[in-house]
Amino acid sequence: MSLFRTQRAATGPLEVADPEEAKKTPITREEIALAVAPRSPIAEQFRALRNSVQALNPDGAPRTLVLTSAVAGEGKSVAAINLALALTEVPNTRVLLVDADLHRPSLEHYLGLPRRQGLTELIRNACPLDRAVRPTSANNVWILGAGELPQNPSELLGSERMKALFAQFKQRYSYILIDTPEALTISDASLLGSQADGILLVVRMNSTPRHLVEQAHNMLEALGGNVLGTCLTGAGESETSSRYAQR
Repeated sequence: MSLFRTQRAATGPLEVADPEEAKKTPITREEIALAVAPRSPIAEQFRALRNSVQALNPDGAPRTLVLTSAVAGEGKSVAAINLALALTEVPNTRVLLVDADLHRPSLEHYLGLPRRQGLTELIRNACPLDRAVRPTSANNVWILGAGELPQNPSELLGSERMKALFAQFKQRYSYILIDTPEALTISDASLLGSQADGILLVVRMNSTPRHLVEQAHNMLEALGGNVLGTCLTGAGESETSSRYAQR
């Protein structure tokens, strides 16, 4: 909660990022299992998710994937980062993480980075692509932060400029993972999901009511999205280990 209050209270324009800044910052958050515990059962679960994503893309074409959830607090941002790291274990795979949650962005926070100009400025042509997108300390993973929090997120995300950026990203990256707000209370996930190649619905184990997950799934598909499946978060290590062994 303190993170979100700080973001809302921030005043003044954000700085343009130093391209080398993120490369010098190691990923240390314990939630990012692929970085801090790459041999853990949780890391293996994200590798299994990676394999599923790749199986749905047999020709290896660049893909845009939206990660969302039915309600807030499901762990979609952490899932996006872990999936990015799992994808780049495959040779010649380049991944761009896009924080399209223009209400409560958190990707930079989990990567230990200060907030800089990002998606908002890029859509507004106020920042060049090569200064908005930063290489991270993880090999072949780049980050595009949210940037300034605008008054009209849906207007920006639904613009022709956003569609053009999607096409531009596909020329540079193998996968573009787009972190969006929760689907049932904010329309941005549906908006971006209809433009993306697929949607992953993040669900926290023993937390989210089933009917809300089904409601989010049906809504996303009714509005033109292609829901590829769900990503389960919040399982204990023993639970994760037993499920992984059964696969």
